[in-house]
Amino acid sequence: MTTGLLDLAWWQLMLLVLALTHVTIVSVTVYLHRCQAHRALDLHPLAAHFFRFWLWLTTGMVTREWVAIHRRHHARCETPDDPHSPQILGLRKVLWEGAELYRDAIRHKDLVARYAHGTPDDWIEHQVYRRFNLVGVSLMLVINFVLFGIPGIAVWAVQMAWIPFFAAGVINGIGHYWGYRNFQSPDAATNILPWGLLIGGEELHNNHHAFPSSAKLSARWWELDMGWMYIRLLALFRLARVRRVARKPSLDRHKCVIDMDTVKTVITHRMHVLASYAREVIKPVAYAELCSAERRSRPLARQARRLLNREESTLDAPSRARLEGILQRSQVLATVHRSRQQLQQVWGRTASSQEALLAALQQWCRDAEGSGIKALQDFARKLSSYAPATVG
Repeated sequence: MTTGLLDLAWWQLMLLVLALTHVTIVSVTVYLHRCQAHRALDLHPLAAHFFRFWLWLTTGMVTREWVAIHRRHHARCETPDDPHSPQILGLRKVLWEGAELYRDAIRHKDLVARYAHGTPDDWIEHQVYRRFNLVGVSLMLVINFVLFGIPGIAVWAVQMAWIPFFAAGVINGIGHYWGYRNFQSPDAATNILPWGLLIGGEELHNNHHAFPSSAKLSARWWELDMGWMYIRLLALFRLARVRRVARKPSLDRHKCVIDMDTVKTVITHRMHVLASYAREVIKPVAYAELCSAERRSRPLARQARRLLNREESTLDAPSRARLEGILQRSQVLATVHRSRQQLQQVWGRTASSQEALLAALQQWCRDAEGSGIKALQDFARKLSSYAPATVG
């Protein structure tokens, strides 16, 4: 077998492939996604240009095109205008044809122009990275062949397939179809594990859709966000500056009134509020209502909990029918479900005045207190202790 300048054993080549593709996924998640698309952090020009150059070599993607398609995805998520929704197009198509969907989307120049604001617009972007975007991947092939010989072609093939499969296929496909959800974002985004080392934290897709502008994607202590680890490392060397990170709301135990601080905190942290409602109201009430008489009712209670937690817009017809049956079976669960909807309506009134928002939240708490449901009453009292998140 023809070898190159570096005569590596097969296991060394495998480690090399993992290392090279890891650099690529870090470039995508840190530079393209969190920095460029969502402005969650600023990168030093030295770090930013390294990522741009590496992506030119290993993907041929143009920054403004990738950013535009991703922003369009967030703006029109799970609709026919979403460039790659498995809920609309089907999982198989997005998983195996994700790269083709991306290429189809970037052909719409007006779409790219509308969503690509703020991306690099300098001389090298115009004259090299955009104009000769396929030259980079060709150069990578030559480099791999010179260094590793014939096996270098296989190394290059894996490099070229890595982002189309894992990012365009797995994240855009499975990440909107199957997995667990920490937050009830108004879409089908899920977290999928265990892919942390391969996808750099992008597998925490539900967390990201709940807090798109956060530089940190992990929400639970056991979730691994490799991208965040690299951001912290870059920040340590002053190569990155974090602009926004999603934080949990603070609780002030001495605060016992619903005021404008409460309203602002509830609206800002509405994803956390809904997650708390699911844990502290829906879960205990569902099990109390459906499991008190028969042990075999526990599967029904689990089903009820899942359905009551989901956004109604994401339910298909059979799920809606099952939910309706559960609500007819228990008036208490119907009250809990209605209260959740009414709570969401509070922050849905963002066009209202501050006084109207305050009055709406105060009324919701009074209704919850008068419901006679202890978990709901306790949650209403807890809301009064919500205070602006602490910095740190």
